[in-house]
Amino acid sequence: MSYVGANKSRVLPEYDAILLWLTIMLLGFGLVMVYSASIAIAEADRHTNYQYSYFLVRHAIFLVVSIVFGLMAFQVPMRIWQQSAPYLFIMGAVLLVAVLIPGVGREVNGSQRWLSLFVINLQPSEFMKLFAVMYAADYTVRKAAHMESFIKGFLPMLIVMLVIGWLLLREPDFGAFAVIISIAMSILFLGGINLKQFVGLIGMLFVGFLLLIWSSPYRMQRVVGFMDPWADPFGKGYQLSHALIAFGRGEWFGVGLGASVEKLFYLPEAHTDFLLAVIAEELGFVGVTIVIGMFFWIVYRAFAIGRQSNILERPFSALAAQGVGVWLGVQSIINMGVNMGLLPTKGLTLPLLSFGGSGIAANCIAIAVLMRIDWENRQMMKGYAV
Repeated sequence: MSYVGANKSRVLPEYDAILLWLTIMLLGFGLVMVYSASIAIAEADRHTNYQYSYFLVRHAIFLVVSIVFGLMAFQVPMRIWQQSAPYLFIMGAVLLVAVLIPGVGREVNGSQRWLSLFVINLQPSEFMKLFAVMYAADYTVRKAAHMESFIKGFLPMLIVMLVIGWLLLREPDFGAFAVIISIAMSILFLGGINLKQFVGLIGMLFVGFLLLIWSSPYRMQRVVGFMDPWADPFGKGYQLSHALIAFGRGEWFGVGLGASVEKLFYLPEAHTDFLLAVIAEELGFVGVTIVIGMFFWIVYRAFAIGRQSNILERPFSALAAQGVGVWLGVQSIINMGVNMGLLPTKGLTLPLLSFGGSGIAANCIAIAVLMRIDWENRQMMKGYAV
């Protein structure tokens, strides 16, 4: 915070330049790596008309459109986001229902997560993460006086999230379910929920996750493959074993940009879920460390902006900023953990980097909201300057 005195004055910057440049660098780096990871797939796939630049062109278009959405989102004041939060959440729930309607939702690789918009496919669960941030932040602010109460504070949010979770598991999209639950739990915790209720919720979720894994054969297979991918390297452990090979080949500095072998039809989803493995192979430990560091700084800035909002008595903005931080942080950790063999295989992309129109658009809007919160904080701080 900067103050203007009678004899000395300092100008407070209008925006967080480091956060903006980190986002731009991740988006640009993602474009390069998506191109590198997808060349072989694009050249051999009849659906791409055998064009090696198919995914590059589409991802570039996604980036342009997403940046435009981000610029538009930045213009929206946080009070409008707060007023719209319940309606956005309802809209997201309706889209999740629409996905499950036969003939409306589109199935890809055994999962029905997309709505066809002719030119592109819309994945509602990606935008539901943003809507969950807004709704949970608004709910926590509205129910601030009842956060200690199970009936008035905790139960309504629990019921709503169970409904959303049920819809996501019907697709199925366990990864999005895990991220959205993490967002809601974190915002409730930051908003002052009763500690005993929060610990009880964690216990319930742990048991629930175990039951979901135990009751679903394909999830159980993923866990078994995760425990020992080399026991069945051509079956349950196929993806993870090749991701680990990619990390091993990369060593310290990688084999060189574009020189990955695993992306040549060995590693499935190389340009989406397993993009980090390609980064590890081509740019090595150093490249992966830089990516992790950039995500760490974005999450740090999200919580710092939230803390500043709290100091300025802007509770909704504080919780929304921290919710965005939790979202990007948890999703990044899950994706990285899957790529490194620390977590069971899960279909979650790496934010701001992986190929995918809905994911990139939702991420850009989230960063724009974060930038808007920071901008409004700075305007208030200028107003307080003396």
